[in-house]
Amino acid sequence: MTSLWHIPLNIPPEVLQELSKTLTPTGFADYSALTIFSLAAATYLTRGYLWDQPDPYQYLVFERPQLKNGGVIGSAAKETRNIAKELEESHKDMVVFWGSQSGTAEGFANRLAREISLRFGISAMTADLSDYDPETISEIPESKLVGFLLSTYGEGDPSDNTAEFWDWVNKTKGQSQLLSSVRYFAFGLGNRNYKYYNRVVDVVVEVLDKLGAKAVMPVGKADDAEGATQEDFMAWKESLFAVLKGLGFQEHEVQYMPTVSVQEDESLEPIDLHNGEPDGGSLKAQCSPIRPLTIAASRELFNSPDRHCLHIDLDLASQPEFTYKTGDHLAIWPGNPDSEVDRLLQVLGLSTRRSVPVSIKSLDSATKVRIPSPTTVATIFRYYLEICGPVNRDNVLELAQFAPTPEAKKYLQQLGQDKSSYAAFIDKNHVNLGRLLQQASPERWNIPLSYLVETLSAMQPRYYSISSSSVISPRKASITVVVSTTPVLENEGELIHGVTSNYLLAVSENLRSAAHPEGLTYHLNGPSDCLQGGKVLTHFRKSKFKLPTLAKCPLIMVAAGTGLAPFRAFIAERRQLQQIGKEVGEMLLIFGCRRHDEDFIYRDELEEMTSALGGKLRIVTAYSRMGKKRYVQDKISEVRDDVLRLIDEGANFYICGKAEMAREVEKAVAEVMSVKGQDEASEWRTRMKRRNKWQQDVW
Repeated sequence: MTSLWHIPLNIPPEVLQELSKTLTPTGFADYSALTIFSLAAATYLTRGYLWDQPDPYQYLVFERPQLKNGGVIGSAAKETRNIAKELEESHKDMVVFWGSQSGTAEGFANRLAREISLRFGISAMTADLSDYDPETISEIPESKLVGFLLSTYGEGDPSDNTAEFWDWVNKTKGQSQLLSSVRYFAFGLGNRNYKYYNRVVDVVVEVLDKLGAKAVMPVGKADDAEGATQEDFMAWKESLFAVLKGLGFQEHEVQYMPTVSVQEDESLEPIDLHNGEPDGGSLKAQCSPIRPLTIAASRELFNSPDRHCLHIDLDLASQPEFTYKTGDHLAIWPGNPDSEVDRLLQVLGLSTRRSVPVSIKSLDSATKVRIPSPTTVATIFRYYLEICGPVNRDNVLELAQFAPTPEAKKYLQQLGQDKSSYAAFIDKNHVNLGRLLQQASPERWNIPLSYLVETLSAMQPRYYSISSSSVISPRKASITVVVSTTPVLENEGELIHGVTSNYLLAVSENLRSAAHPEGLTYHLNGPSDCLQGGKVLTHFRKSKFKLPTLAKCPLIMVAAGTGLAPFRAFIAERRQLQQIGKEVGEMLLIFGCRRHDEDFIYRDELEEMTSALGGKLRIVTAYSRMGKKRYVQDKISEVRDDVLRLIDEGANFYICGKAEMAREVEKAVAEVMSVKGQDEASEWRTRMKRRNKWQQDVW
């Protein structure tokens, strides 16, 4: 009998004989076990060859669109990630880098580079920070100028497209004179309501100076706390122009010169066109691809006839690569309403040409075309440009050159020249581009499409905190959306409609075969009819706003309005853990809204979870329009004993809502902690944030 295993030769014969008897299969059970073992071994050994082969295209899911050759669809292929080489080959004297989360800094950079080129004859280009290797900045010669327009969001965080540059900045702090040949200027975009106001530009400027770079002017900063970002930028821009004149550059009369061409091309077929599909722009690798998801269900959360808040469930079944974690964000890519698209087409005299194919091409090798080409004018206005936003003051002055009548030109010049007059005007009027042009003159405006493509902001996705738990609903993600409508003071009864929230309201109503309450209509079938059946274009973004690893860690959660969304997920996940036998920590939720019977969202769910958790969850409410006006920061003081006790027990502290609210909550907590002494309070704040036990998701 041949042995099934190799047996060492020094085993005594009698032992070998016994082993042979023992190891020889003698029955059905033995042969079955041997067969199963053999199959299992064969299965394991052929993994990756005959089965479970890796998807060769899996990397595409994580690719950053801006790093592909060509960047945005329709732009020239990018041959280098060396910015110094790019400046040399394209014969540019200035580069304006931008780091942008919502598109504002990108828009400012494009405006600045274009105006500097026209006003001073300096050949300038803009650059997405993620398109170039940051270390190549050190190769830029002193004859060139470098600009940085950098936004700060969240808790002093850089924008997604700034991540690689930010890492490089923090790694090279000690390398003196690395940037000794670089001359630069910098402008930061931030909000004073955030604790780390303009932290990104402050850190970058500090490191640039330590590395030997020379600032040609003090750093500029915008503060969006009072909506002053545009005016802050314009004031800083004038200071920069004065510096450029001081450096010897001659100022010229500004006349519009396009950097892109937009030409009709009726030879193109419909199959050749881009119909509104977003390409993601400078989204970081931490974001998923953009895909359509079906709205599985939508329901109203407010008990009010004139205010709306939606709970929307999105089905992930059609996108197997989509996954999320509790606390992540979901982005919605909206379309502009038909009324505003039609208004702008009409005022430009393009209504009958709305569907004619157009090709967009760069007239400058260093200029990136932001809009996929070829396409149509209607598609550009519906999906690719933010046509519903207010017009900034310097654009009002620029538009005067295209006025169809002397009266219209005078009207725009007077409107745009005075800062305070324009601020008072926009406080009482909603002046997006179409409405402003109509108001200035009923005549047809002959504005080049290239000007609109260059100056209007690109359409941006809107991010929502996911209000479902990935543990409970891994294939269904929910968001909580308050529908934004603001009255126009000058025109009684007219409303300013938030772009994305009203788009989602229209989609939700359509699922019930109903119309938008205000009569707004949208092309709900989406680009190339890819959204038929109640779908929306989405992607996921990772967040640091997470539950602690230990389920028994206590939680203090503070929210106002839809800031409750992620906490709904947190509490539901804790309840699920408790139901499977895990010990969960105590939770204190402080929630603020107007009235308990109007906009206390998820109230029934929270009451049910409070009961199910058996004393582990306590909810403290603050009502701003019931009895004595109270806000969440006021409630911090009222429950100070619980707050102090939970913090001493190692609680994680979470805030979700508007930045102003978060700032006031932090002040209130600091006052509560001051009972232990000022030093203790200061140490507590530093310790909590260093250990990631203080987290904010604010806007």
